[in-house]
Amino acid sequence: MHNTLESLTIQSEVANISVVERLIDDISSKFQLHDEVYGKVLLAVVEGVNNAIVHGNKLDESKSVHIQYTINESFIEFSIKDEGQGFDIDAIPDPTKPENLEKTHGRGIFLMNHLADEIAFLEGGNTVVMKFNLL
Repeated sequence: MHNTLESLTIQSEVANISVVERLIDDISSKFQLHDEVYGKVLLAVVEGVNNAIVHGNKLDESKSVHIQYTINESFIEFSIKDEGQGFDIDAIPDPTKPENLEKTHGRGIFLMNHLADEIAFLEGGNTVVMKFNLL
C-alpha cells in the first residue's frame, strides 16, 4: 500500500460528527483496520473534531474544521485543524488529579493522548496531529 492522503472539510456543527464517523468507518472497511485500531481511531478523532467544533471554533457555523489523513502499511495519521484562537496545552488541567476528578470536562485531550501512539498540538493549538500504529 502506498501513502494515501485524503482530506475533508466540515462546518462547525456537532451534527457533522456523524460525517467523520462515516469517514472512519469507510477507512476501516477500505484498509481493513484491526478492530482495536478502529476503536482507538474512532474515539480519538471524534474527540478531536468535537473539540475543534466546540472549543476551537466555538460552534460558529461560519468556521470550518479541516480533517486530513494519511495511511500506509505501518500507520494512519490524522490532522484536525480548526479556525479558532488556539490554546495553551500546558494550561489544560490534569483530569486524574483529585481536585479535577468531579469535573465533567477536560478529559478529551487526556483521552486522545492515551489512544494515539503519537500526538502533537501545532499552530498554537489550532491543529492536532494523531498517529496510530497499524503493526
